[in-house]
Amino acid sequence: MKKYSLLFILLSFQTFAQNAPVEMADSFRSDGKIYVVIAVISVVLIGIFGYLFSLDQKLKKLESIK
Repeated sequence: MKKYSLLFILLSFQTFAQNAPVEMADSFRSDGKIYVVIAVISVVLIGIFGYLFSLDQKLKKLESIK
């Protein structure tokens, strides 16, 4: 029973959080800056994934030598 009450509390916190207006996001959308934010986040994520992919390739190459 305790498990279900904790789940109910967590779900109720989520509904309270969704009702709050986000002024910063609204101003970014109205100014068109949200696209810059999305572009920067995309470039950073692509860079991280590219680095991890190249690191994986180098590790595979080292493992095949042994």
